[in-house]
Amino acid sequence: MDQVNSQKPHEQLAEQLDQEMTAVNALIRDRMASKHAPRIPEVTAHLVEAGGKRLRPMLTLAAAKLCGYAGDDHLKLAATVEFIHTATLLHDDVVDESGQRRGRPTANLLWDNKSSVLVGDYLFSRSFQLMVETGSLRVLDILANASATIAEGEVLQMTAASDLRTDEAVYLQVVRGKTAALFSAATEVGGVIAGVSEDAVQALFDYGDALGIAFQIADDLLDYQGDSKVTGKNVGDDFRERKLTLPVIKAVAQATDAERAFWVRTIEKGRQEDGDLEQALGLMAKYGTLDATRQDALAWAAKAQTAMAKLPEHPLRQILSDLAEYVVARLK
Repeated sequence: MDQVNSQKPHEQLAEQLDQEMTAVNALIRDRMASKHAPRIPEVTAHLVEAGGKRLRPMLTLAAAKLCGYAGDDHLKLAATVEFIHTATLLHDDVVDESGQRRGRPTANLLWDNKSSVLVGDYLFSRSFQLMVETGSLRVLDILANASATIAEGEVLQMTAASDLRTDEAVYLQVVRGKTAALFSAATEVGGVIAGVSEDAVQALFDYGDALGIAFQIADDLLDYQGDSKVTGKNVGDDFRERKLTLPVIKAVAQATDAERAFWVRTIEKGRQEDGDLEQALGLMAKYGTLDATRQDALAWAAKAQTAMAKLPEHPLRQILSDLAEYVVARLK
């Protein structure tokens, strides 16, 4: 990656958008307040202020700025995107019975499941209020569809996660729901609010879609070959949690009868024994599925860069292109 300094692309993005993100963060703090239910800002602040990269709202700001937008509705849309993301995290932690996120106890652990679900609902409602304030029916349509797709993806994942009939097409549908839908909506609305051509709006959508897919495939691959000190996850957590991600799906598709019986026992039935993770890794090595998954992630990152190249020349265009390369650079 040819960069003039050692900053990572998301750090460069944060620097370029510092003034806008300060305004977005102020808007988030203002809109997550509640006169009548103090638990709402308590729970929301715990997650919103946990030190995440704020990548999704930055994508909205960057897309709008790249397209020459001069108003301030992109600030509301960036806050909207962050609220949707935060709401889904609150709900996900309840569904997954998670105890930790970003190195901190989850809201459902600190408070309870009811609080997490209801505060997530509140944030979804706030996000729709912000969308409406832009006065754009198309923006409302895009973000409402994204919200529905995210929920649909989570339900699909719940039913397909341990079903060996889950193939790569279903996996991609899940990834588009749980990750890529909000990335693509975040970039698309930036172009829509700027009033650019349909070709440019489509390029922004395609960039966000491909970036989100590359991001999730990379994350799933790192579960099996990442450094736990860097990823914050133990190697094989997805296997232990019986999640059918792309490396396993590829191995199951090529399995012998005996190997399939192993996957049925460990993934579908959840009867795992000592040494099973090592056997699973051995089967993935046998069929080269980790490398094949890596190639898929690289291909999606390349698609994101191709889409970005269709947009006008701008310093942010290069940073966004570099970002696509960065999300898969850790796999090389």
